[in-house]
Amino acid sequence: MRISEILKKKKTFSFEVFPPKPQNSKVGDIFGTLDALQQYKPDFISVTFKSTGDYADDTIKIASYIHKNTTAEPLVHLTCGALSKTDVERVARVLEEEKLENVLALRGDRPADYVGDYLKHFHHASDLMEFLRQKHDFCLAGACYAEGHIECDSLYQDLVNLKIKQDMGAEFFITQLFYDNNYYYRLVRAAKKMGITVPLIPGIMPLISATMFSKIMNMAGATIPFELRVLFDRFREDKKAMYEIGIAYSVTQILELLANDADGIHIYTMNNARVAGDIYERINNVIEKELR
Repeated sequence: MRISEILKKKKTFSFEVFPPKPQNSKVGDIFGTLDALQQYKPDFISVTFKSTGDYADDTIKIASYIHKNTTAEPLVHLTCGALSKTDVERVARVLEEEKLENVLALRGDRPADYVGDYLKHFHHASDLMEFLRQKHDFCLAGACYAEGHIECDSLYQDLVNLKIKQDMGAEFFITQLFYDNNYYYRLVRAAKKMGITVPLIPGIMPLISATMFSKIMNMAGATIPFELRVLFDRFREDKKAMYEIGIAYSVTQILELLANDADGIHIYTMNNARVAGDIYERINNVIEKELR
């Protein structure tokens, strides 16, 4: 089923997973995680795609497993920055053969160690959407940024780009991670004024370790609220406490988002079914009431 059709009837509850690196584990190792996630009844599960196109077949294998073995709809990421039009067309044909009809179209950031002409064929995610629409009938989704894309000079310019994505066929958006809900509320208000009418689903990534905290600070550009930073500074050497703080904060974020009529909840699981389960078990009654 097209995820856009689900969103016409209800708000969604969903997860994200990623293909394991071949040097660390086999693609089949994630199937147990997917089986565990299934008990929380997600509407869809998104599967990431390496920005260089490596392991694309693993992304498709995981999405196909979701399609054939769970009740969730798979959402396949397709990152175009390093891909040629021939590469994208090959992936698109395989997706159709596997009956995978939901695609999250992304540009992707250039990896630090990438050698070659990045963005040679597709400069923006909207270019990818336009290309896919010419020959294929996917349900297209896009990414958005609660605090604005780090490469944009202003939120207004970011919203202009978001409107272009909608015009190119995006039927819903999922935000990158954020930790201050006020940025999401501002995004929703500003997007409506810009003429963006499709759902904007907030993406939540639990900060459950000092390592994750450092990565978010250095890479994602997301604002860490003062109250969360204080907790992390106090307990960063205590792994169990850090895990509890991360789960508790995500739960509070989700409850507030649902109380303020967010279009759904998308949890970045980092392939950790325990994280998703601990969040779900704490607020399952709210989730069942608001997202079913």
